[in-house]
Amino acid sequence: MNFGRVVSIIIPSLNPSGELVLVVRGLIEAGFCDIIVVNDGSDEEHTNQFEEIERLPQTTVLTHTKNLGKGAALKTAFRFFEQDRQDKIGVVTVDGDGQHLEDDVIKCAAALMQAENSMVLGVRDFSNPTVPGRSRFGNRFTALVFRALFGIKLRDTQTGLRGILSQHIPLLLEISGNRFDYETNVLIELRRNGIHFEEIEIETVYASGPGKSSHFRPFVDSVMIFARIFKYTLSSILSFLLDIGAFWLAMTFLGSYMGAWSIVGCTAIARAISSFFNFNINMRLVFQRKKAFGRYICRYYANAVLQMSLSAGFLWLLALLSDGAQAVWLITTMKILVDATLFFLNYHIQHKWVFR
Repeated sequence: MNFGRVVSIIIPSLNPSGELVLVVRGLIEAGFCDIIVVNDGSDEEHTNQFEEIERLPQTTVLTHTKNLGKGAALKTAFRFFEQDRQDKIGVVTVDGDGQHLEDDVIKCAAALMQAENSMVLGVRDFSNPTVPGRSRFGNRFTALVFRALFGIKLRDTQTGLRGILSQHIPLLLEISGNRFDYETNVLIELRRNGIHFEEIEIETVYASGPGKSSHFRPFVDSVMIFARIFKYTLSSILSFLLDIGAFWLAMTFLGSYMGAWSIVGCTAIARAISSFFNFNINMRLVFQRKKAFGRYICRYYANAVLQMSLSAGFLWLLALLSDGAQAVWLITTMKILVDATLFFLNYHIQHKWVFR
């Protein structure tokens, strides 16, 4: 089967260098006959390149009137593919700056034709001395986070060379994110839905020279990529503050009525308020689930009971091993360490089970 006829190429582009036209022509020469290019709001200085590409019979150019982000550009192409390319088995996304060589795109397309329920990822060798330091550090850090929090073991989490089966396109259109965070969210959601990843090694090429710099903003886009983790952390902090505030109010206004049970009763009231707040924030903003409220809340509180039991159990054990003046500060210190560990465990459980 001719991969060029059954696999479409998608190239999102913003203010491209002269490489874009060369990339498109190179892919046509390699045998690809359906190339979808998305002009993501490029300025007038760069429109001539898209006009040149549009004149080629093998290409389709889709245009955003303003810059919406790489994720939005990919979704525009996916939507067009879903509506007008029902005869294709899938797509391969390619960066338009020359970082992905034609031979590697062919390898990705060939692997996609053999895939059953997986996304194909073209992975780079980050031990290569030509890799910029910030890219090497960024990828290693992201890979570590992915493995720790999501159980996803990948060598290159930020690759733009990806092979996607047509059956997975509807899911990709539902995933949140419009900029570089979208590609990260795709990996997380595909894994959540039981879709596997197939990695193929590709050449490590980094653009250099005038007009070839990346549109990736190290700080802003890194924050967006890890937005879910940041929102989860913020949710936990706000819930903690709410728990403390509710406890203080309950002790102030209700404590005298509870007698010897005041601490236990007020703790229960505060935890009920803060946990319900935490559940709603995590469900709607962190993991972005809008249905099946009853199922999620049952799982959430089952997990909450488990977390409380683990924390109390560890602290009880530490109390047995400690005595005298050291007990209070030691248990307090160990509680911080235990709860910090449970913080990451809790995220993993919520991601993999509670809000699955």
